[in-house]
Amino acid sequence: MDEDPDTYRILKLRAEILELGSAIRQLQREGLDDAAAQLLIARKRARLDLLLRTAPSAGRPNITDIRHS
Repeated sequence: MDEDPDTYRILKLRAEILELGSAIRQLQREGLDDAAAQLLIARKRARLDLLLRTAPSAGRPNITDIRHS
């Protein structure tokens, strides 16, 4: 099966953002500094936003927008 490279990048970024969100919540629960993780998640969300706006396949319904999760 031949995947669209943009779709793959979008799905990969979504997974990374979800993982970072979980790590941030864990750091916050433990009272630790989460600034580096917050910066990284902001960068990945910006990259996802750009990819969603510029990818020809971005309008596909199977790609969910989670930039604010």
